[in-house]
Amino acid sequence: MASPTPKFNAKSPTIRRILREAHELTTAPSADYHAAPLETDLFEWHFTLRGPPNSPFERGIYHGRITLPPTYPLRPPSFRFLTPSGRFEPNREICLSISGHHEETWQPAWGVRTALVALRSFMETDPKGQLGGVDASEEVRRRLAGESRGWKCGVCDGPKA
Repeated sequence: MASPTPKFNAKSPTIRRILREAHELTTAPSADYHAAPLETDLFEWHFTLRGPPNSPFERGIYHGRITLPPTYPLRPPSFRFLTPSGRFEPNREICLSISGHHEETWQPAWGVRTALVALRSFMETDPKGQLGGVDASEEVRRRLAGESRGWKCGVCDGPKA
């Protein structure tokens, strides 16, 4: 039996933007990250990204969730990493300049792709007491990077990167 098709207003600028971003990420994929909305909810995306090269995270494949607000892209998304990394607390919303915690720095021209590139670069920054930030040792981060390859999402088919 086929699953029901989600209902949405295809004329909504928000929905058009979300669909366009999903299409762009599918037709122009990156080897460093993958993201897509859930089949049942265009406002909840799951992403997977490779750890930055030449870092304690480089062997890791990290999975997370992006929640888009109803007024996206006028308001920023929120982000949670689901895979333990030693940099971001698993399943806790993180505070970054591109997240809903800092609406004043969000630019509507940015999108999910821009956010994924930023998330990947933020992995190498100092958490400095950041909400959702973890300051684990390099040894712990390397161990978690290796373990991340066996992590599976219970909601989608991730990881994919």
